Amino acid sequence: MGLAEKRAVKEFQDGAFPGLKKQIDEAAGFDVPLDVNWDSLGVEGLAHLYADAFEKVYFIPVIEALKKICADDMGKEALKGSLKNIVLSNTEDKSGEAGIGYEGGTLKIDHKPTTNIGDVSLRTNAIVKKLESAL
Repeated sequence: MGLAEKRAVKEFQDGAFPGLKKQIDEAAGFDVPLDVNWDSLGVEGLAHLYADAFEKVYFIPVIEALKKICADDMGKEALKGSLKNIVLSNTEDKSGEAGIGYEGGTLKIDHKPTTNIGDVSLRTNAIVKKLESAL
């Protein structure tokens, strides 16, 4: 990751990230530990996409999925009793549903940050499906 990418990641961390983390916690109804592997998210030459891509690939699908799961008390209780943390990364060169998993209380989104950026609903539905089957 070059300087341009590092700057773009830092700008996202300092700008949009705190508000998105707050939205995740509000959607879940509790403070969800969030582990973002920032170093893996940087793709050389694509720093200009990060502000839009990070939100749409990682954060908005998680927020929307948690809202769906926690639409009632049963969902809220099930999620709180099961979800231990969320891990966001780009280490396995995956995209779409293949980059989403849930095991041992960890929701893992390991997805290329600049691939299929607009497929927010696909990722949201995949997260809901993974969580609902485990809760």
